[in-house]
Amino acid sequence: MSEPAQAQDTSAETPWALSTYSGKLKAHIEAAPPTWVEGQLVEFNLRNGNAWMTLRDLEQEVSFSTVAWRGVAGSLNGTVQPGSRVVALVKPNLYEKSGRLSLVAQQMKPVGLGDLLARIEQLKQRLAAEGLFRVDRKQPLPVLPLRIGLITGRNSDALKDILRNTHARWAAAQFEIREVATQGPSAPAEVTAALTELDADPAVEVIVIARGGGALEEVVLPFSDERLIRAVAAAHTPVVSAIGHEADRPLLDEVADMRASTPTGAAKLLVPDEAQEREALTHARARMSAGVERLIGRESEWLTTLRSRPVLAQPQDMITGRAQELLMLRRRALFGMETAVRRGTDWVAQTRARVRSLSPQSTLDRGYAVVQTRGQAGWDVLRDAGTVAIGDQLSIMVASGELTARAEEIYPKDRRSAPAEPGTQTEESARTPKTAQTAQTQN
Repeated sequence: MSEPAQAQDTSAETPWALSTYSGKLKAHIEAAPPTWVEGQLVEFNLRNGNAWMTLRDLEQEVSFSTVAWRGVAGSLNGTVQPGSRVVALVKPNLYEKSGRLSLVAQQMKPVGLGDLLARIEQLKQRLAAEGLFRVDRKQPLPVLPLRIGLITGRNSDALKDILRNTHARWAAAQFEIREVATQGPSAPAEVTAALTELDADPAVEVIVIARGGGALEEVVLPFSDERLIRAVAAAHTPVVSAIGHEADRPLLDEVADMRASTPTGAAKLLVPDEAQEREALTHARARMSAGVERLIGRESEWLTTLRSRPVLAQPQDMITGRAQELLMLRRRALFGMETAVRRGTDWVAQTRARVRSLSPQSTLDRGYAVVQTRGQAGWDVLRDAGTVAIGDQLSIMVASGELTARAEEIYPKDRRSAPAEPGTQTEESARTPKTAQTAQTQN
């Protein structure tokens, strides 16, 4: 019975032989293309012209057995050694008899300090393009933090230096300390973990990442790790970088909210000098006391001057003067009122005289009369003699009393002497109603 050609065709009844599986797995693994990897060389042994090595990840607990065959191993002797940071062009290999997976190095070379610094420069440009180093992202430090987070090496001089100098400046300063590795492959991960833990503590108001001096690769490389830089940029708590290396600055100095050249300098940034603050308070209190005394002196002099003024020295004079002014105003008001009343009385008398001169009675008193004739609706004022017939009854109102009469002759308006025929008017008769109409109109 033949074996299945594909792995998905196998079953409990038609399995592959282990050697078949190993052969297919070897072919699959070795089909992977050569790949450049980076790691730390922890073992290096030359046997029979071949180099047997162990290559470990720089940060994680991951390692591979690596072999360089004779043609490659000869060029590695004296070039790399245990502890070196290397890059290698490797291809996976499976040893079928034991099922052991290893890497075959086709090329290998140590990573020099210049290469690492070039990588850091490239990372710096990339992070700067993202805006992680902008000044407007940086947070101000608290004036007097209640609790200071400190990340530094285990029992390091930087730890002792910061504690000593900070307490010398401010004795009540409190610290939350995290001692971690500050060099080596594990340093970035440990510092990042400590930063995350302190940033989550609400009691910590500022975090200091400190390390003393050292070699360039010990100071710059661990504190230029991308994960650490991004963690500092994302922190809600202000971060102070206190890496003691002036010649080359790690990227931590660029992203931190404040940079101190040394751990001692960090202590000066964290807390004020208590002695100076007390001296400043003493001077401030003295200036305040002198200012209050000057103010009281000026106000006392002003009160003395104010009390010496006549209005306060003889306050009754102010009342007496106002009383006299009030009396004069009352007299002026009374005189004005009397004058207004006299003028009003004269005006009323004059107006009454004018009204009386225009009244109908005044017209009657001058000899005029009002003649009325009886109409359909009652007595009407007679204005036209032509409207009266001979024999009509007339009512005549004079200045005193009334009388009645009958029309016996009617004179047309344009005839003054000849008597009118019955039913006609003369000019003289037309003038009578006109006189009566005039009197009525004047009334």
